Amino acid sequence: MQQALLWAAAGTGFTFSMTALGAAMVFFMKKQSTALMQRIFLGFAAGVMIAASVWSLLIPAIEETEQAGGVGWLPASGGFLLGILLMLLLDGLLPHLHNGAARAEGLPSSFRRTTLLVLAVTLHNIPEGMAVGLSFARAAQHGGSRGLGAAGGSGGMLAAAGALALGIGIQNFPEGAAVALPLHQEGLSRMKSFVYGALSGIVEPLFGVAVVLVSAQLTPFMPWLLSAAAGAMLYVVVEELIPEAHLGEHSHSGTLGVMAGFLVMMILDVALG
Repeated sequence: MQQALLWAAAGTGFTFSMTALGAAMVFFMKKQSTALMQRIFLGFAAGVMIAASVWSLLIPAIEETEQAGGVGWLPASGGFLLGILLMLLLDGLLPHLHNGAARAEGLPSSFRRTTLLVLAVTLHNIPEGMAVGLSFARAAQHGGSRGLGAAGGSGGMLAAAGALALGIGIQNFPEGAAVALPLHQEGLSRMKSFVYGALSGIVEPLFGVAVVLVSAQLTPFMPWLLSAAAGAMLYVVVEELIPEAHLGEHSHSGTLGVMAGFLVMMILDVALG
């Protein structure tokens, strides 16, 4: 348990630091960030999350179930649906505002527009933190202490968890910028935009560590948990990232961003995992 917690804290700490690093771009870029840049950033994040959901979460969930003598597609599909339901619940409860939208979603609140914009990104960072934490918990449960270079499945699981953290971290860099820059356009100072942009990623280490604590009591349900994280991530991709990457019109830049993100995450997972 302690080892899994350390791994999850390190992995999600890295993804959070990449969000903060991306948010720091607000100090170096012009106030009016281009729509092209926003499309590429969001498309890239979507591509990474799609590939991570398949290679790092759903396929391992199916394989682990089949190795235990179960029906692979059952926990994969069941957990996938649970992840979607979780995000639907959070989407309906947490007040938030998507970039470019005129009306906030979730329960009525008196939050400022800038706060609602930050909460929208914070909402979809939750499944990312869960995914990284669960991947490291799975590696620890299978004896990942033998290390990244270990022979056998446990070393591969740890490497795959590291690849997932690296991929999420890479996509968090443009994502952090995609939060801070619009906040600056809304009138916030560069420093406040940076702080809010960075804090949008703080839920990743919080939820990453939290799922590790829970996973120790839910080891037989690990395939369900992995699949739930995949369902939650893909919900975010379809609900928010891809629509915003295209901004209501056909966009080659947004599409190519998705393809690039998918390719990078696929290579990372296959090469390292």
